[in-house]
Amino acid sequence: MTCPFCGHREDKVIDSRESKEGDSIRRRRECLACERRFTTYERCDEVPYMVIKKDGRREKFDRQKVLSGLLRACEKRPVPMGKLAELVDDVASTLLETPDRELPTTLIGERLMEGLKTLDKIAYVRFASVYRDFQDVEEFVSELKNVMLNRKV
Repeated sequence: MTCPFCGHREDKVIDSRESKEGDSIRRRRECLACERRFTTYERCDEVPYMVIKKDGRREKFDRQKVLSGLLRACEKRPVPMGKLAELVDDVASTLLETPDRELPTTLIGERLMEGLKTLDKIAYVRFASVYRDFQDVEEFVSELKNVMLNRKV
């Protein structure tokens, strides 16, 4: 390890500790040349989880991006933040279960809409209108009719 102070390439490890989460190791080191101490962290190199967009592009899964989309759909609605976080966790766990670490956004969107439909019908229709890219009022009204028919059953 190169010393950040003098650039010397030899040091000794004074202390090693595992992080609380168990995903990294913190090491206190002392440079053998200048005797100053510094800290390094060791982490396992992970392959990122990817989503396959409708146009075929691949993008890194961004939990915050999914949550912000849900928050927009639930704006001024009585939907608890904890429920939205659970919904995102559900989608993230689906991604963790896929062996190739990729999931199409169509599957993610459908899962989110299923969850929203049980939480809040208005938020569901808002999300669906953006996700399914409604082009005219007829598509919007058709989706509203489906929601209203399923509500009465």
